[in-house]
Amino acid sequence: MAITVDIDTNSGFCAGVIKAIGRAEEFLDNGSGNGSRRLYSLGAIVHNESELQRLENKGLVTIDKEDLDESVDAAGETLLIRAHGEPPQTYTKAKSLGFNVIDCTCPVVLKLQKEIRNTYDKLQESPRKGQIVIFGKKGHAEVLGLVGQVGGDAVVVENMQSLVDAVSDGSINLRRPVEVFSQTTKSPGEYASICSRLEEMMARENEIPIVQFKGRQMLVVHNTICSQVASRHRKLSKFACEHDVIVFVAGRASSNGKVLCDLCKSVNIRTYHISSADELKKEWFRDDDTVGVCGGTSTPKWLLEDVAKAIRKFN
Repeated sequence: MAITVDIDTNSGFCAGVIKAIGRAEEFLDNGSGNGSRRLYSLGAIVHNESELQRLENKGLVTIDKEDLDESVDAAGETLLIRAHGEPPQTYTKAKSLGFNVIDCTCPVVLKLQKEIRNTYDKLQESPRKGQIVIFGKKGHAEVLGLVGQVGGDAVVVENMQSLVDAVSDGSINLRRPVEVFSQTTKSPGEYASICSRLEEMMARENEIPIVQFKGRQMLVVHNTICSQVASRHRKLSKFACEHDVIVFVAGRASSNGKVLCDLCKSVNIRTYHISSADELKKEWFRDDDTVGVCGGTSTPKWLLEDVAKAIRKFN
């Protein structure tokens, strides 16, 4: 029997990444009107090395915050803000340097930024001065943009232990109102567990039975995980269960890729994480295996197809 290979139809770029790459390609192919074909991206436009190389060959130049801070004059140059979004001060800095800005912040992230700003203003006006808690990866571009909406006055928790530590050191005051938001690409299940644990801790600290605490509005949980991402979690679990082997394709720097790959591993122990077809190993596969090829929101379809083609050659 031969190895059979299926590509997950739900994998590939999310809508926000598709928009950002489309805008970048449009600029690089057509120029800015003055003949320029160079485009600066603040941070990697997508966390996938192969796709980045393809765009760099077209003229995309990736810079970081340090490069931006050290710039003196960028008059006539164009800067792309990627789907992750940025804090307000980034736009101020870019415009002061003379950059033309192409803002490709994902609409879902823009909505979340606005929601955090409005909630923060409301909490500051309340007598008890509530807190903002963000479930996300510390240092991640999207999270930095979210925290920047409130001038840094938010607590970021990465996991259950991080939550416990934030309570222990007083960063989260269980006697104050708390409103919780999530980075848009996090695991829905982990977010629910974090919020449930925080609710239990707050009820106990305030000596209120959990049933009564739920009606006090001391803890407000905002549903801010992207619906496309949430749906992908459910479908990917099913896809991983339906195949003998899962080859998960994503860049090593992709936060979403790590979350989704870990999800696959949790239901299928024969899950392998690669960033390109060159990393495939023949010994991973048996002659009669059904292999599922899938990836994160920053994995291009063409790369999934390249990997599937390479696996089929093992036959």
